[in-house]
Amino acid sequence: MPSDRALRVLIGICTAILVVGALYLSDTIFAPLAFALLTIAILWPVQERLQARLPKLIALALCMLITVTVLGVFGSLIAWGFGRITRYILDDAARFQLLYGTLADWLEGHGIVLAGLWAEHFNVGWLVRLLQLATIRLNGMLTFSLVVLIYVILGLLEVDAVAAKLRGAGAGEFGRVLLRGGAETAIKLRRFMLVRTLMSVMTGILVWGFAVLVGLPLAAEWGVIAFALNYIPFIGPFIATVFPTLFAIAQFESWQMAAIVFACLNLIQFLVGSYLEPRIAGSALSISPFLVLFAVFFWTFVWGIAGAFIGVPIAIAILTLCEQHPASRWIANLLGGPERKAA
Repeated sequence: MPSDRALRVLIGICTAILVVGALYLSDTIFAPLAFALLTIAILWPVQERLQARLPKLIALALCMLITVTVLGVFGSLIAWGFGRITRYILDDAARFQLLYGTLADWLEGHGIVLAGLWAEHFNVGWLVRLLQLATIRLNGMLTFSLVVLIYVILGLLEVDAVAAKLRGAGAGEFGRVLLRGGAETAIKLRRFMLVRTLMSVMTGILVWGFAVLVGLPLAAEWGVIAFALNYIPFIGPFIATVFPTLFAIAQFESWQMAAIVFACLNLIQFLVGSYLEPRIAGSALSISPFLVLFAVFFWTFVWGIAGAFIGVPIAIAILTLCEQHPASRWIANLLGGPERKAA
């Protein structure tokens, strides 16, 4: 009956709102869990090969050592890049303050009322406080990382047992769908992270080379920041282009040169992210650009910076699970990219 369908739709909307609210309020629980599942999907082939030759606990210890080493190197690079930029700002604070004062005077001369507000708040002190806040947030992520690490250790120990239970007769069709979808999701997530890492390295190298070519200070630091932020679609590349542009204004004291820097950095981001990456990733990871944008902003709203990073992998996992059942396959076909539909 139409009334029954309307009731089901209404119940579905209310359920979705309650689920989103629960995820928002319990981010300290579910955000580390989501990261842990992504990490387990990436690490499981390494763990499986190691435990085929070594005792399970020793294999797990080696796997965790590799993970901590990689994350430590990655975190050290980010801290080094932002730390060097912070010291550069502090050492050259007078020139940055003069630049902002000149900008405020220019705005006042053109009758812009907000110029006084900019001069009062958008100064070097505000920028330093912003960078200090970012440093505090990065330090706070250490606790988050520790929780994720505990989840990963426990999860890797139970992968075989969970898979055996899903293969059992008691799990039924749901278990088979979840098992197939989980295995396919893990493969896609590993491919996604591999492609994203390669593209991030390429982006960092190109940004570094361009900064050296135009004489922009802190070229290596801008390359490292572009590499790290490229893991966050849309938001990360935008930030990685805005900061060097602001430094170009102070360095060259020319709006024309700053515009060239901004345009070239965006061109690098576009060529790598929108041209090379889809061709390397292939149709298996093809997702509607609308879904990618929605996933980034939606999960950023729910879980902050962590959500911005994990949003696209969550979207890949949901679409892959939807592909495994005829009743939900239309969702994967609807939200998949053109390459997926063609395939």
